[in-house]
Amino acid sequence: MTAFTATKGLANDTLRTAQLHGFLSQALVITDDNDFFGPSSTGAGSAEYTELGLNASLRPYPNVLLAAQVLSRRAGGEGSDAKPTLDYGVVDYQLTSSHDRTLGVQAGRFKNPFGLYNQTRDMAFTRPSILLPQSIYFDRTRSIGLAADGIGVYAEQRVPAGTLRFRSGIGQPQTGSDLEEQLFWGAQASISAAGPSVIAQLLFESDSGKFVAALSAADVNLDIDFSGQPADFGFQPWILSLQYNEDLWSVTGEYALRNQHLHGSAPRTFDATGESWYLQYERRLTPEWSWLLRYDSLVNDRQDRSGRQYERSGLGPGYSQFADDITTGVQWMPTANLMLAAEYHYIDGTGWLPTRDNANPWEASKHWNMLLLQLSLRF
Repeated sequence: MTAFTATKGLANDTLRTAQLHGFLSQALVITDDNDFFGPSSTGAGSAEYTELGLNASLRPYPNVLLAAQVLSRRAGGEGSDAKPTLDYGVVDYQLTSSHDRTLGVQAGRFKNPFGLYNQTRDMAFTRPSILLPQSIYFDRTRSIGLAADGIGVYAEQRVPAGTLRFRSGIGQPQTGSDLEEQLFWGAQASISAAGPSVIAQLLFESDSGKFVAALSAADVNLDIDFSGQPADFGFQPWILSLQYNEDLWSVTGEYALRNQHLHGSAPRTFDATGESWYLQYERRLTPEWSWLLRYDSLVNDRQDRSGRQYERSGLGPGYSQFADDITTGVQWMPTANLMLAAEYHYIDGTGWLPTRDNANPWEASKHWNMLLLQLSLRF
């Protein structure tokens, strides 16, 4: 066999490993009060919630994987927000792989191992509902927890009761425009990474797949510039995740403690620990239909659960510091590539309401209702 023939054969083998997939989701958001992802409380609602993604992977060698995804996402705001961006892009090298053990490293932009859903949150088919629990998976400041540019490691070990999976990464966190608009009460601020952030997760899954438990932790630090006045912001969440699965139903719960601090020359400094949790029940009614019921709770400061101290300080209404959300929804998948979903939320509080859609927090309603309808396609 000539060198040319061998090279051609290797190239053909590599091309056979290539995969290309994509997805599109379009939602309609209707609220009675407050706006969410656009002017949802006026007219027929807001159609400004769109997700469009294209991902590709290639395996040039058995132990090397190249994978990337480009994402166009609009969640209210200007049409320019839908500009395609690199969601993730990694070179994945497996140091060892066997029936009992896998060890590998990734370099590039990797999705953070955060809770049960963060790494797949942008594809509607991998979410149990149109909106993930907002107390854990913030959409209004999603970039800070979504992905990082750096190096990640992962390991998988078979044990007698199931499988242990460990993932960790160090890198520069993403600081999208959502942080500047949402994080500091609308104050003019320039945000950049103060240095590498660290995230890690340890997950256990039983042999049967019925039981899943995970512990996630992160340390994120940002430099803030308030019109020439420097400050530093730190975010250190801990998340405990539990899930139990049967053939026709699943119960999922996650609990998080979120320490946040802002020090320096800022309009307001703080050091607070927030609390988040949800409990979710999913029922698979038929192979095509599923139903969900969830209670989701968010408190920005455990020492001021009602927000009364926050309101007395003149910073905003107390109900902007918490949110309790009762959600029910259905999903219908008539084919593997098509999904229609609908869900209803009753919310007490505005703790996760996007400020870009509601500029004056005092004008927001404490009690509000939201209906979402979504069409999703994939290939």
